[in-house]
This record gives sequence, C-alpha cells and structure tokens, in this order.
Amino acid sequence: MSASIPMAAGREAEPMIRLESVSRFYGDVLGVNRISLEVSGGITSLIGPNGAGKSTLMNLIAGLIPPTRGRITVLGVTPSEAESLFPQLGFCTQYDVFPAGARGRDWVRQNLLWHGYSRGDAAAMCERALARVGMTAAAAKKLESYSKGMRQRIRLAQILAFEPRLLILDEPLNGLDPLARTEMAALFRSLAAEGRGLLISSHILHEVEAMSDRVILLRDGYLAGEGGIGSVREEIQEHELQWLVRCPKPARLAALGLEARAENGRPLINQARVFDRPEPALLLGTPAPAAFFLALNAWIARGEIEVETITPADDDLDAVYRYLFGQEGA
Repeated sequence: MSASIPMAAGREAEPMIRLESVSRFYGDVLGVNRISLEVSGGITSLIGPNGAGKSTLMNLIAGLIPPTRGRITVLGVTPSEAESLFPQLGFCTQYDVFPAGARGRDWVRQNLLWHGYSRGDAAAMCERALARVGMTAAAAKKLESYSKGMRQRIRLAQILAFEPRLLILDEPLNGLDPLARTEMAALFRSLAAEGRGLLISSHILHEVEAMSDRVILLRDGYLAGEGGIGSVREEIQEHELQWLVRCPKPARLAALGLEARAENGRPLINQARVFDRPEPALLLGTPAPAAFFLALNAWIARGEIEVETITPADDDLDAVYRYLFGQEGA
C-alpha cells in the first residue's frame, strides 16, 4: 500500500526547495549563476539543452556539492545537514552503477539493511517498492540483464523504499521506449498525488508538458524562465524536432510515419534516414512530436513495430532552445 506524506501543521505553503541567489563555479567554469527560485509539491520539471546546468542544480539541491555563493534550503534544512535531510530525500542521477552479479531484489533490500532496518522491515519495504514500480516479477534477475527501462525502475524502487518526501530525478525518461515513458510518467503523477514533491530534469519538452505542474527553464547556467509551458508547447509544435529510434525494423517505422497524417494533414515524419550499423536505427524529423508519439504507441500496441529506445538528437534540440529564447548563435 502506498503512503501519503503528512505535512507539518502550519507549513503547507512552505516551499520544499528554496534557492537564494545561488551560484556554483568549477574554477573559472560556470555551473549555475545567481539562481533564485522556490519549488513546492507536485511535479516540477527542470529543462534546458545539454550544458544548461540542470545536473549541477540538482547536485546542489541534494547536497552533493556546495554552492560557491548563495543559500539553499530543502525541506526546511540546508543540504549540509545530511542527517536531517537525507531520510526525506530520494535522488537518482542519470548514471547507474550496480555491483556485479547482484539481483534486483537483493540490491534494494541490501540498501535498506545498510541503513539500519531490520531484516523483516527491509524485506517488507523492499517488496512494497518493487510492486510500486512494477518490478516484482523481474526482481530475481541479475541487474546486468536489465533493459534501460528496468534499470530506471529498480533505481526508483531503491529510493521509494525509504518513502521520501522529495524525489530528485535526473533524466529518468532518457533512453526509454514510448510505452515505458508513459508508464513512468503515470507513476510520477501518482507519487505527486500522495503529497510528494518531484523535481525531474529532461529535454523532452512535450512529455514534460504532459506531466508537470510547473517548469523551470535553464540556459547557460542562468534561470531563463519558470511557470507553465503551454505557449512553449505551441511554439515547439511548429518547429521540427529530430529523434533517433533504435528498432529492429527502421525502414518499416519510416514507412508508417511517412504514410500517417496529423490533424492538419501533414505527415507525422517529413524526413527519415535508416541506419544498419552499428545497430538498426532510424533518424527521423517530425514537426508534430505529440501526434507522432501517440501514433507510435498505437503501432507498438498493435504489434506493427518494436522499439528499443528513442532519444532526441541533441543538436536539433539545442536549435529549438535557441529559437525559443531568441538566440541565433550557439
């Protein structure tokens, strides 16, 4: 059974995260500069092109690195107060490293034992978390046999086992196929409905719009904007995005996309390039990503196509951000 997170009396309106003129430099290299913002409960998405400062900001909030200047408060304490903060915080970076030969259930349960839980409590907490992310059946398998989506789920189970109030997730949708993305987004929404706060980084803008309560835009280490992204979504739908889809039959996917039409009568794919090496893949351009992904989900559900992973082509997304922010140069 999932648990709702109780709020302290009189503190419902207090933000979960507060940054006051926060900067972080790596020598002479800028990470983030003069960031001031507040993040409350629900789902907040942190978006921006590669190098915008998303991971740096998340590491600052999680207490993994200190700010060069400014002040950070998370759940009422500073990130340096690890004993108070860490029991309430779950953090997944975009990278995973697992012990060789470990199995999913053992890895989640062992993390709980390391934190001092009894064997009985650890086993029960582990099973609740595995069920929550849909990994009960696969938990007996070795971690190295997991797909990208399964690795994302087992890492999420590891932090959910502790019932954190705040989750910080760095690119949790990256590398997942469309169906896995949809399932993960639904899980995030259910966690937010329980009263948890989620800060999620991404550069998949149309999916961010579908699941987020609020969006924070970063550019070159600076806060470029925050709030709703309805207007941003409208702009993006008129601007072509490119995606790399790894699948066994890329030519078949290209044919489906070129034949299908959006509501305005335009093809869902207006350019496609098939690759055979190093693995079968399709590089496609779509001016209507939301419509394309809806169609792709339907093709997968009907068994017309199989998809392993789908990722944005970063150069084109950087162009979209320059377009949205009014920049012409890189």
